[in-house]
Amino acid sequence: QVQLVESGGGLVQAGGSLRLSCAASGRTFSSAAVGWFRQAPGKERTFVARITYIYSVGSTVYTDAVKGRFTISRDNAKNTVYLQMNSLKPEDTAVYYCAVSFDLPFRGTYDYWGQGTQVTVSS
Repeated sequence: QVQLVESGGGLVQAGGSLRLSCAASGRTFSSAAVGWFRQAPGKERTFVARITYIYSVGSTVYTDAVKGRFTISRDNAKNTVYLQMNSLKPEDTAVYYCAVSFDLPFRGTYDYWGQGTQVTVSS
């Protein structure tokens, strides 16, 4: 059974930075697709970023709202994926979730989800 644990959330002022971590146990995800999603209060969960790793080449995708501010990366030795969030805005406030898919190639759905970590950006 795969378990994902997010960490790194917290309260930060607008313009600040946070780095979220998604640590996996139970299975290595060096070749898996790992995504970050977020859910703001009263809203649906939405896609933030994804990293895939095929044939030793990493590929990243971001939603337009975070392009240029957020960076997703992975450390396969630690079985961990990170989301570096810079220039945070109040509208980035949400619970952030990571998810992993072991489908090769990636088909758009995820097999496992973490429990989420709260990010609150004050104005």
